[in-house]
Amino acid sequence: MKLSIKNKLIDFNKPKIFGILNLSPNSFFDGGKFIKVDRALKQFEKMLKDGADFIDIGAESSKPGSKRITEKEELKRLIPFLEKLKINFPSALFSVDTWKSKVAEESILRGASIINDISSSNMDKKMMNVISKYKVTYIMMHMKNNPETMQKYPIKSNSINVVLDFFKKKN
Repeated sequence: MKLSIKNKLIDFNKPKIFGILNLSPNSFFDGGKFIKVDRALKQFEKMLKDGADFIDIGAESSKPGSKRITEKEELKRLIPFLEKLKINFPSALFSVDTWKSKVAEESILRGASIINDISSSNMDKKMMNVISKYKVTYIMMHMKNNPETMQKYPIKSNSINVVLDFFKKKN
């Protein structure tokens, strides 16, 4: 399958490498190493040089047990970085990991070509309106409940069927 993203024809018949950049101070992966804009920009550049085709940027932790942050706080972490990113890497392909429609829209306006939504629009019903309005690529993720409660009653059996049923209902 080939898909045009930012006027670039991307061949998804070949594997693609996604780099992950967390702008969250409580990231499960890097522990908040890249919350300062200049460090995040250097990491973004390093991932591109190392061969990343896309970089997924998140400003809210979704690790199990993490607390939700406000839209305002997420934008405060994300927007300064995206504005510098647009200047320093105008042709870079990146996604923004958010479940909030307002954050998605502000990210798209600043160059995001993909929205990666951990909730598949379950946590913000306006998300699909934003995706439709801007016609951006949308990644739907499966998540049971929300990050605060996702491990409370984990799926213990037939997890593949549970996930397949979830996406069938989203169709």
